[in-house]
Amino acid sequence: MSQDPQAAAGAAERAEVAADHAETAAEHAETAAEHAEHAAEQAGHAVEQVHTDDYGTPGRPFEKRSPFYLGFFGALGVLVAYFLWSALLSIGSTLLLIVVALFIAAGLNPSVEFLERRGLRRSLAVTAVIVAFLGAVALFIVAIVPVITDQVTAISQSAPGWLDELQKNRQIQKLDDEYDIISKIRDYVANGDFLSGIFGGVLGVGLKILGALFNAFIILVLTLYFLSSLDKTKNAFYRLAPASRRHRVSLLGDQIVRNVGGYVSGAFIVALCAGISSLVFLFAVGLGDYAVALAFVVALLDVIPMIGATLGAVVVTAIAFATDVKTGIICAIFFLVYQQLENYVIYPRVMSKSVDLPGAVIVIAALVGAGLLGVVGALLAIPTAAAILLILREVVVRRQDAR
Repeated sequence: MSQDPQAAAGAAERAEVAADHAETAAEHAETAAEHAEHAAEQAGHAVEQVHTDDYGTPGRPFEKRSPFYLGFFGALGVLVAYFLWSALLSIGSTLLLIVVALFIAAGLNPSVEFLERRGLRRSLAVTAVIVAFLGAVALFIVAIVPVITDQVTAISQSAPGWLDELQKNRQIQKLDDEYDIISKIRDYVANGDFLSGIFGGVLGVGLKILGALFNAFIILVLTLYFLSSLDKTKNAFYRLAPASRRHRVSLLGDQIVRNVGGYVSGAFIVALCAGISSLVFLFAVGLGDYAVALAFVVALLDVIPMIGATLGAVVVTAIAFATDVKTGIICAIFFLVYQQLENYVIYPRVMSKSVDLPGAVIVIAALVGAGLLGVVGALLAIPTAAAILLILREVVVRRQDAR
């Protein structure tokens, strides 16, 4: 027991000696590093001296703050930005087709997810939805388009008679005497080639039809591609975000896709309800000769936010008044009642799980979208506004609250 303190003291002395040796070794290593750095500097000077002897002494680096440097590269940046903007404008129509196809694919995606929840694999669910979509398009083209074409022709042929009936009204006759409106409309409609005047001749009509068919085909192909590879497309975009934020970006992105899909499918359901109800009503009031075409117009215009349903109601009511005053009054009452039902019952129930926007935001978004891209912009404005509000609420507002 008496030797333990001596052993501990000896161990402490040995540890202290080892620490001294380690410190000395560190000093030697630092000295060696200094010598190596000095040797590298001498080698650099030697190389510089060689270059100096061969090609002269190098000058000072170019001053990046000089007005010439800033002006040159600033002007170059402006030219590049202008070139990119011009290129973007030149492919604007193509980008619009891509955006429309993306929105349609997002609208069909809830059906795919519904089938997945029923136990179907993603590939089979996509195939089933694509087949159903193509079948619906083919059925519409084969069964509905000829009827609509015949009824539009009948409306065009009946329009001069309706205009004659309108002229019997004293107020309309007074306006026509002053502005000659009905006569101009009659001449325009009665002219057999008025469509050629709209599209710039027979060749223009053919080109417009071919262009519309080509755009529809491109949208169809892109929609099928985006629907089949929607998960891969989303993941490819998510990988552009930093790894630390990728999970949150993916959650926000998935929610935006769900909102867009819910809105597109919901708008289709609302428009389908408007079209079917209008079709039944028009057959009931004796306008069966034009019911399919007018119901299609109502459904098509009903997709436009805010004003679409009113425009469809005005078109149908005007034709109803031209055929019979009593029928026109009944049509006006029907559409007035139906719009209240749609605005306060159908639309809130269908859209409750897709977008939740204040009324002022919907109006502003629809106006801005229509001003930028016309009818297509009005259709895309509301889900875009919902996506922007989601990002503002989850990213910007949270960041401001954390400060």
